Amino acid sequence: MQLGLTGKTALVCASTSGLGRATARALAEEGVRVVVTGRSDDRVKEVAGELPGAVGLACDLVADGGAEQLLTAAREAVGDLDILVLNGPGPAPGSARATDTAGIEEAIATLVKPQQVLVQGALPVMLEKKWGRILSISSTSVEAPLPNLALSNLGRAALAGYLKTLATEVAAQGVTVNSLLPGRIATPRARQIDEAAAQHTGRSLHEVEAASRATIPAGRYGDPDEFGAVAAFLCGAPAAYLTGTAIRCDGGLVPTL
Repeated sequence: MQLGLTGKTALVCASTSGLGRATARALAEEGVRVVVTGRSDDRVKEVAGELPGAVGLACDLVADGGAEQLLTAAREAVGDLDILVLNGPGPAPGSARATDTAGIEEAIATLVKPQQVLVQGALPVMLEKKWGRILSISSTSVEAPLPNLALSNLGRAALAGYLKTLATEVAAQGVTVNSLLPGRIATPRARQIDEAAAQHTGRSLHEVEAASRATIPAGRYGDPDEFGAVAAFLCGAPAAYLTGTAIRCDGGLVPTL
């Protein structure tokens, strides 16, 4: 399938590892000029150097003005953005009972505020061109909240609601807005969650991973490249009529239609 992405530009947040890196790689292989981002200058340059035509920009999206600074630097590096991929680590694991106001503020500051700034900054040019793709790398917790991830569940659901509303407002101008929900993908973040579960339950990491695999109909954790391929499709021309949706890439994990 021809995705029609050659010559497009993309900003992929938190793309030095895991799902962000897999998405950046998939887009670059389709001819997109990708801006790779992360907090470590050395790391973004290393990852960008592995991708054809990519540029690496170090940033801290949670810092004051971080999102605005990233948008400015990205435009200077590759020009106007055709594709914006929202991504980033969630808050630390924890129960709903242990949640406090400070934790809620952290969840919103991490998972909603910088993403909204990036969207509002990239959107005008997309609307003017009548072509754009906004994709959020989220979590299946948007549809089925995960145990012991109360703050992540809260922040990701809030962002998903905002993006769904936005999708209906810009669909007629050729801009699609979607969320891609990973299940258990073999990434450093998945390992962090498994390690936290092991500590919380007193089981070994091996036992936690085995129990997790047993809940997945596919019988395994997903490969990041499998996720990246779905992300690239959602950013492509053939997906122009697909908007306002949350699509799972989870090996059948979530037991709903």
